[in-house]
Amino acid sequence: MLTVFDDEDKIFRAIRNGASGYLLKHTSPSELIAAIFDLHRGGSPMTASVARKVLVHFQQPQSTPSEGTLLSPRELDIIKGLVAGYSYKLLADHLHISIDTVRSHIRSIYDKLQVNSKTEAVLKAMREGLV
Repeated sequence: MLTVFDDEDKIFRAIRNGASGYLLKHTSPSELIAAIFDLHRGGSPMTASVARKVLVHFQQPQSTPSEGTLLSPRELDIIKGLVAGYSYKLLADHLHISIDTVRSHIRSIYDKLQVNSKTEAVLKAMREGLV
C-alpha cells in the first residue's frame, strides 16, 4: 500500500485487510523500486517509521481483558470449544444445550468482543488471554 496516512489505526486496518506492505508517499523512487523487488521476492516492505509503529504495538505487554469483553462462564465454555475446533453441534452435545442456544451465546460473544466471525472471535479471545 502506498499512502500518506501513517496513523496506527489505518496501518493495522490495511494489514488486517490484506496489505502486503505499507509505504508512505514520501518514499523515494529508488526505495519504491527496491520495495517492489522485495515484495516480488515475498517480502513485506514498510517505511521505517511504519515498521517502528508495528514493532512498538507488538512489544507492548499483553492487555488484560477489559470490563466490556468479560464473558460469562457459559460463553467461556463456548469460546474454548471454538478454540478446540468443535462444531456448533458438538458444542451443543458436549454442553447439553441446543444448537440455537450455542448460536445465541456466539452472537453475544461476537458483540462483547466486537468481532464478526468465529475466526476473529477465537483470535481475539486468545490475544486477550480469555482462553
